[in-house]
Amino acid sequence: MIYHVYFDRYRHPRRAISERELAENYHNDPDLFLRAMEAPGPEAGGAQPMGHVGILRFEDEKELKDFFETTGEEIVGFYEGRSDSRPYNF
Repeated sequence: MIYHVYFDRYRHPRRAISERELAENYHNDPDLFLRAMEAPGPEAGGAQPMGHVGILRFEDEKELKDFFETTGEEIVGFYEGRSDSRPYNF
């Protein structure tokens, strides 16, 4: 099954819709989906979208759910410093 996945500016997947949902809600236009996902705020004011929409294929809903649960774990581990690394020695 093909899904359109919205990734935020930090490349984290935030929402996925199927091709059928894209046709029903956004007239088969991924750009409309992207604009709908961009958060309205003071910095958004007509600016270029910061995120992007990717097209991914998953066998079923479980595989899609696993993708959302496991994406980004390596980044979290690095930035939260789970190991004893010290990049700056003062």
